[in-house]
Parts: sequence; C-alpha cells; structure tokens
Amino acid sequence: MIAELRRRAYLSAMQVASWLPRVELPFAAPSRPELLQPLAQLEPEVRSTPPATVRVANAEPALVSPAAEAPAVRAKIEVPRPVASPRKANRSPVEASDEAGAKAAAAMPPRFALQLLRAGACAVLVELPTGEPLQGRDPAYLLLKDLLRAAGLPDSPQLIGEPVRWPLLARGQIEQGPDAALEFVQSFVGARLEEQAPCSCLWLIGLPAIRFAGEAEADAYNRELQIEGLGAAWALPGLELLMDEPERKRELWHAMRRVRQRWLNPA
Repeated sequence: MIAELRRRAYLSAMQVASWLPRVELPFAAPSRPELLQPLAQLEPEVRSTPPATVRVANAEPALVSPAAEAPAVRAKIEVPRPVASPRKANRSPVEASDEAGAKAAAAMPPRFALQLLRAGACAVLVELPTGEPLQGRDPAYLLLKDLLRAAGLPDSPQLIGEPVRWPLLARGQIEQGPDAALEFVQSFVGARLEEQAPCSCLWLIGLPAIRFAGEAEADAYNRELQIEGLGAAWALPGLELLMDEPERKRELWHAMRRVRQRWLNPA
C-alpha cells in the first residue's frame, strides 16, 4: 500500500493525471475496463481526429499558444438590406418605367414661351404655340381675337414687353428648374402689371401660363384663380388645344358668361 501511495506522489509531482501500467500492480486499485483495450482498437478513433486537434494534443504545453488551443471563429456580420415596400415590390416594369420617366422629366428644365398682352381692363398671358410672337394672320391669333370679342374686350391687344422664353440660358449657373420658372414668370408679370392701369382680371391661356403664373394644372381650365401678388385670374386651355379639340369651346363659352362680369361690371 505504501508503494502505491509513493507511485501516486511521483505521478502527481510529474503532473500526470492518468496513466496505464504495463502489468498488474500489487495493492493497486482496479483499472477501468475501457483502459485495458488493445491499442489497435483505439487507432480508428485517433485517425478520425482532425489534424489540428492531434497537433495540439501532442504539442508541448509551453509551446501551445492560447490561439492554437481553440481555432478562431470569425463572427458573421449581418448587413441590413433595404426592404422594398409591398407597393414597390409589386410594381410592373411599365409602372417602374413611368415613375423613372416622371422623375427625369421633373429634373429637366421646362420649355415654353409666353407673351403678355393688354386688352382693355384685362391682361392676357398667352402661350405662344410656335415660340414666336403671334402674327396677324396666324390661326391662333385669329382665335384669340374671337375670344376677346366674345368677352366684350378690344380684339387688338397691345404687347407688354418681350416674350418670356424658358429656359433663359442654354448654359450657365442660373437655376432653370420648375420652381425658378414659377418665380421668374410671376415676378415678370407682377412687375409689368404695376406699370399698367389697374387690371380687373389676368387671363392665363395655355398650360405653361397656368402652371408658372397661377401655380395650377390642367384641372383648372375654365376656372377662376386667386394668385397672391397678381390678383384674380382666369385659366383657359391653350389656343392650339382649342383648335385641335373644338369641343372644348362649349365649356369655355359657359365659363366666360360667368367670368366676364368681373371686367364688364367691375365693383
């Protein structure tokens, strides 16, 4: 028993946690059966051990670094990805193309030409269909004369200033977008009207005149508008549109009967 205690003391001093004797030792504790199996039966388990594990197991304790004891595992970083809204996810290619076209059109400077006229108690801001001043025998100008006569106004309007053509510059640092066009047209018309006699009503003929002087769209055709800084206005379809779609004239005549009282019987 003393020899067994001495062997355990030697093994503890050598830091041997477990050992397997070659022969049965007297007075020794019974060995576990699995430790007495032949080494040939244990070889498959040793071979199945990954090489990195075998090298660490056989390495000297002083030469094994903490990084080698357990292989480093790189953390997987989840990158958040934008989630498309159901409406955008279900859009058809045609809808996506239309939206892209609308954005591109909004980014481009608008193109139009406007002429300011004076006819009696009214001022007329009219879209120039060809971009050039109206001529005496132009169909558009003849139609404008018919509208003025029907409204009880002089049919030979006077020009006020030069035509406004947008964009102002083909190149340069001046802002040419829709907001800049709106600000410029309203400032131009307001300045010219201050130089004239009081105006009972401002006619806005054509979508560019309605959009960049009246801050409205095509749904304002034949309606009265109140524009800050410019006063009362009346929105009309463009001259070319009236010639291309004569059926629009009926609604225009009905609207004129209501609006004409503004300049025929001013308060």
